[in-house]
Amino acid sequence: MVTPADIAKTTTRYNFHSHTQWCDGHASIEEMTQAAIKAGMEHWGFSPHSPVPIKSSCNMAAECADEYINEVKRLQQAYGDRINLYTSMEIDYLGNEWGASHEYFQTMPLDYRISSVHFIKSPRDGMIDIDGRPENFATKMARHFDCDIRGVVERFYEESCRMIEAGGFDIIGHFDKIRFNATSYSPGIDSEGWYRSLVDNLISLIINSGITVEINTKAYDKSGVLFPSQELLPRLIAASVPIVVNSDAHYPDKVNAGREAALKLLNSHPQHQ
Repeated sequence: MVTPADIAKTTTRYNFHSHTQWCDGHASIEEMTQAAIKAGMEHWGFSPHSPVPIKSSCNMAAECADEYINEVKRLQQAYGDRINLYTSMEIDYLGNEWGASHEYFQTMPLDYRISSVHFIKSPRDGMIDIDGRPENFATKMARHFDCDIRGVVERFYEESCRMIEAGGFDIIGHFDKIRFNATSYSPGIDSEGWYRSLVDNLISLIINSGITVEINTKAYDKSGVLFPSQELLPRLIAASVPIVVNSDAHYPDKVNAGREAALKLLNSHPQHQ
């Protein structure tokens, strides 16, 4: 079976992380396919935010999963002479209750699986989405987490470690994404010793797991930010961690956003092959 990491060794004309009509994307799956072809992509993966057993406006409804899979099959037939299309999901890890290792996702006919942490448990309000814009994050910090930014960061990395230990997926999504909102809320927090220790521990688990890391370029054109941060790449590369560059596109005109800069950065490291 060919994996995303295998494909990335042969071409840069790929993207394995994208969102469309099935979750919080802003285009139909066919429109995204056409945009990928126009951008010169040879390999394109669809990865809607997975169904979750909690209320979420960003995630695919469970009753839509079969329709999504069948629609990708239809597009594979319709556009197969121009692009290779893949069926995936970005699966939310919600602790022992829900994740990529569960039978629901393991029996689903997916070509590969991405796993990410977007939700963490509030001390009193259940699972809360801590992704999104900094201003919304600040509101949630006050409403759900008593402004305890260290506690939120620690829970994010703890859940990320548990997600790796649970397994069942191929690519870890934007593994230090909390940095974006955490540094907006508390500038300089990512340089503190306790924070860096959490990141180091997660990277050690990634290295030992054999999973693929994505360089997520979604925020690069607007904010100059990559996930993971540029300073973490040398350690991943030195350890021969498989790496792919994904745009995490939610719009057709963003299918390749930020990828050129990330690929250039990746290839500038002499140890990267």
